[in-house]
Amino acid sequence: MSDEVVVDALPYIDQGYDEPGVRDAALQMVEEETRRFRPTKNYLEHLPALKLNAFETDIMRHEFERIQQRLPMEVLSMKRYELPTPPPGRIGDLTAWTECVDNSSAQLQHQSERIHNLELLHDYGTETWRANVEILLKDVNIEQNRLQDMRKQIQEVNWSRKKSQLQVGEKLKESDTKWVSLVGKNYEIKQAIAELERQVYERKLIKQRYNR
Repeated sequence: MSDEVVVDALPYIDQGYDEPGVRDAALQMVEEETRRFRPTKNYLEHLPALKLNAFETDIMRHEFERIQQRLPMEVLSMKRYELPTPPPGRIGDLTAWTECVDNSSAQLQHQSERIHNLELLHDYGTETWRANVEILLKDVNIEQNRLQDMRKQIQEVNWSRKKSQLQVGEKLKESDTKWVSLVGKNYEIKQAIAELERQVYERKLIKQRYNR
């Protein structure tokens, strides 16, 4: 219990915060305390270590290295889309022509697949995107509801704290009024006692003179 901090501030009923110099004095106290503060414990030690490279691919890692070394970006290679003829030294080589035909067939198939994918995208892409948007909207609504619930909880906590402080404030005002009244009565009693002691002392003096 030695580390327990007792907060005796009642912001809903305390007065004087808006007076000139109060805010500056509070900020100065905070700055002085932060200068003396030396954290001795890592408050993030209960969390697992960050895996900063978990989502990096070889391409991303290569690009990061390139950026770090300030090297220019590689030009997009169009070699895979080229349909070269056999080199001059292999014009009469049947194998070379076979390789060129195979390359042409592969390129033609690739373009056919691209056309097919574009057709699928044209036919079903809109519906797929619409379904994805609906899922995102549902997620947004869920998060907005969670946000509203959280705000409601915060508001309820603030209302409860305000109500509690106002109730305590009335008791404090009542106790303060009683204290002032009792202090005043004690002062009056002390004054009366002092007056009686003065009168008693004067009568003693008069009695002593009379006896002489």
